[in-house]
Amino acid sequence: MIIAVIGSFLFLLVAILYALLALGFPYGEFAMGGKYTVMPLKLRIACGFSVFIQLFAIIIILQTANLIPNFFSIGTTRGICFFFAAYLTINTILNGFSNSKKEKWIMTPMALLTALCFWITAIMF
Repeated sequence: MIIAVIGSFLFLLVAILYALLALGFPYGEFAMGGKYTVMPLKLRIACGFSVFIQLFAIIIILQTANLIPNFFSIGTTRGICFFFAAYLTINTILNGFSNSKKEKWIMTPMALLTALCFWITAIMF
């Protein structure tokens, strides 16, 4: 149960970062390869869209751990949790190859810890 709370908290931090990026804050070095300090409009829209996906992932991990009521069947919720675990594992690998030191050294470990939380929650519950 605590693993799901940790995973949801870490993903909430990422969602906040992406919300700030969508609003034009200069934190681009932490995301998307660190190419831009301030994201151009198309990437700001993508960042805004990804906030909703990240919030959905938070709901899924909390539902999988039975911390909040399920909107889907437990099998569906667990399957979606496995999907996000796999996505975050791939994200961890890609962050590790980033040209941005901030993304590589801050976001990679955060993605790894979040992926582990999703994997453990999906397997244990």
